[in-house]
Amino acid sequence: MTTLNSIWQQLTLTYLSPYQWRNGSLLYRLGGCLRSWRQTSWLMQWGEPLGAILISLLFGLAPFVGTALIGVLLIACAGFWVLITLCDDPSETAFTPIHLLVLLYWGIAVAATALSPVKAAALTGLIKLTLYLLLFFLMARILRSPRVRSIFITFYLHIVLIVSIYGLRQWFFGVEASATWVDPTSAQADLIRVFSFLGNPNLLAGYLLPACALSVAAIFVWEGWLPKALGLTMTVVNSACLVLTFSRGGWIGFVALMFTLAVLLLYWLSINFSPFWRKWAVPIGIASLAAILILAVLVVPSLRLRVASIFAGREDSSNNFRMNVWAAVIEMIQDRPILGIGPGNNAFNKIYPLYMRPRYSALSAYSVILEVAVETGIIGLSCFLWLLVVTLQQGWLQLQRLRELRNTQGLWLMAAIATIVGMLAHGAVDTVWYRPQVNTLWWLMVALVASFYQPSRQPVVNSNQV
Repeated sequence: MTTLNSIWQQLTLTYLSPYQWRNGSLLYRLGGCLRSWRQTSWLMQWGEPLGAILISLLFGLAPFVGTALIGVLLIACAGFWVLITLCDDPSETAFTPIHLLVLLYWGIAVAATALSPVKAAALTGLIKLTLYLLLFFLMARILRSPRVRSIFITFYLHIVLIVSIYGLRQWFFGVEASATWVDPTSAQADLIRVFSFLGNPNLLAGYLLPACALSVAAIFVWEGWLPKALGLTMTVVNSACLVLTFSRGGWIGFVALMFTLAVLLLYWLSINFSPFWRKWAVPIGIASLAAILILAVLVVPSLRLRVASIFAGREDSSNNFRMNVWAAVIEMIQDRPILGIGPGNNAFNKIYPLYMRPRYSALSAYSVILEVAVETGIIGLSCFLWLLVVTLQQGWLQLQRLRELRNTQGLWLMAAIATIVGMLAHGAVDTVWYRPQVNTLWWLMVALVASFYQPSRQPVVNSNQV
């Protein structure tokens, strides 16, 4: 058992000291080269608040504007991160095992681009990926402050509330929908699927997942009955809007998120439970959630029909489409298994037509795991899965620490972990994850986990221990 624990700790970089690694890095030594200028600059003395305003501007506008403006804001965030890093004291620069694996994944993407059969298209994808990763670095740096973290999350939840309310308005007053969103041959041909400002119900579902988890956390973090009532209202409105997207992938992600959040929340609260409830709270909580879910499916006809379509196989047109795309993508992976075709949808659009089934054109692989594998090969997929394991492990370690301290900031961390699980579940059958409105939220969740990082101390091992 000791050997297995040791292997797991090494695999998840539990006791890795990034500070020792970074001291030998040439790039790290560039950090702080403008530190003396920052001390005399009035503007850069407000570096952290300015960074918070910049990322707030990005997430505040994302659901309402086009991808071009989001791209401009991503470039601004990247440039500001470079500036603030050059101005920071290197000894205060946050660097975690998560950062290390993000850099490793980026390096693999660079190699995949260099060896891509469509280098120009892959380079465009690499630039987009780089902007997202630099956004992650900036957010992980800025959100270390508990005050900034809480203010930013509060701002984000109010933006999402506006999006959800408009989605509910579409449900009550009706909205013209695309014929491609529902199988026209099914009993749900006239089903209303809300999409709010994002223009697509599947995209809206992916966008709402983080807000559903964070609004639950807000009920416990925010002090006072009025803020708690607001958190509860946000939870109900966001969840209802997500359900009314009738996005089956979104529902899968929502269920995975809520089950994960329920388990973590019961774990968090169990520190005050009696021995009986400490043992049975999690099983009873999960059973209750499952019962509510089953009851809702049985009682509401539209839910029942939509859920049944998940298991309809090729009889459902959407399922059939995805299966044909997946079959073509698997062939693409088999032909370039090591480093793939290069990152980005432009590279995918160049190569996929050579493999696609007749009449099944696609802009992506409709599965995040397949998308990562086709873009960066088995090497990239292995690194991506490693990044997920390390992120969740670091999140769990910090959650345990915050629970012992009774620090309510741990509830934001809990929501981030649950969201990562939910977005992965949604991403298993869809790739709205690669749209900027959702991809920025994914890296926000990873950055939230990284922002809580505290190095773990290596336990002292008795030399006589077997």
